[in-house]
Amino acid sequence: MKGVKDQGPRIPSWLRKPAANRISRGRARRAVRGLYTVCEEARCPNRGECLGERATATFLILGPGCSRDCGFCAVASDPTAPDPSEPARVAAAARELDLNYVVITSPTRDDLHDGGAGQFVETVNAVRRTSPEAGVEVLVPDFGGRSEAVDSVLAPGVGVFAHNVETVRRLYPAVRPDADYDRSLEMLAYAAEKNALCKSALVLGMGETDEEVISALDDMAAAGVSIVAMGQYMRPTTSHVPVARYVMPEDFARFEGAARSAGFSAVAAGPYVRSSYRAAELAERARRTVAA
Repeated sequence: MKGVKDQGPRIPSWLRKPAANRISRGRARRAVRGLYTVCEEARCPNRGECLGERATATFLILGPGCSRDCGFCAVASDPTAPDPSEPARVAAAARELDLNYVVITSPTRDDLHDGGAGQFVETVNAVRRTSPEAGVEVLVPDFGGRSEAVDSVLAPGVGVFAHNVETVRRLYPAVRPDADYDRSLEMLAYAAEKNALCKSALVLGMGETDEEVISALDDMAAAGVSIVAMGQYMRPTTSHVPVARYVMPEDFARFEGAARSAGFSAVAAGPYVRSSYRAAELAERARRTVAA
């Protein structure tokens, strides 16, 4: 819940990250000027690494404001009107950066009649036209449970359909009060039934138990999710949910093993892992596993 001032445990030594490549990151920032990226808006700790390599970028469409107010998220809670020029500008930036893989995401937009699905479709189509060789992944909100929104986003033929469960069932009322654990699982299951390669993610360290993490992994696997990412919650500001614990690297390794045992085709787990981190590698790993 935002407004809580408890500082939580001290940041451990293994969470110290080397400085980013400022030159490469600056070039990427110039290319995406006037656009939004999750890399910057959500204060991703990997933004210098991913943008610096010019391999993957995660574009935040539909503006930097969300219609919800989750207690762990750095994205602002003031949605703006959709920009009809945005899809073409995202495609142009992806082309200028010569990206191999493009992730398209958005804040939750409950204020829009389709939850923003139409803007996803326009953006995917624009990227396909200008960068036909690039892989495309969509990381979508829950669209309020609208199956027709999922159908429309899948129609252009995205490589990966992602939606983040984020945390365990018990913490939803405190951490994601406007979201619904079962609704998220149902949407992922619906997309998987449409033969989509589905992906989700968990943010650890907000008060969940190890047993609850395993249960959430089992739930996602049962829903047909093929790719899962797990990372450490890093409190954006003192007004956000406090960090309850810093998950040890060996515990991340244990959760990765549990995910593989649950049947996931590709797993990424570690303190700095985020849902779009090494997205192209995870997608390719999952495709190879499925093919095998």
